[in-house]
Amino acid sequence: MVVPHHAVGARMARRRLVDELTDVVSPVLLPDLVAVLAELVGNAVRHADALPGGVVRVAWRLCPDPEGVRVQLRVTDGGSTATPRMRPAGPDAIGGRGLHIVAGLAARWGVDRDGLGQSVWAEFDPIALGHPDLAVAG
Repeated sequence: MVVPHHAVGARMARRRLVDELTDVVSPVLLPDLVAVLAELVGNAVRHADALPGGVVRVAWRLCPDPEGVRVQLRVTDGGSTATPRMRPAGPDAIGGRGLHIVAGLAARWGVDRDGLGQSVWAEFDPIALGHPDLAVAG
């Protein structure tokens, strides 16, 4: 999906993710997916340029796995001069915790760059999360 390069884009992405995955993934996992997606979109809006048209691209994918289903989230923006990285955040710091949240909730995350911008992705693995019931709910 494509959302505005604006704070409202994170809300739109969260709502769509919940609408599409509520009956698909474990209810234990859904809040973590929502939190990570919000962080990734928020970081794209705060720290990166928009894609052409003033937007950010948001995607998720369910990947079959012998242990259930892995979920991949990906947020693509126009890039910035600095590569996304975790930075120290003291107890009184206003920011700097977003990628720590992502790293704490997702099994792994990373950044892919190409000539058009960058994608920050996070992957949720049933074993890494301790949710072997992550397979399709219901």
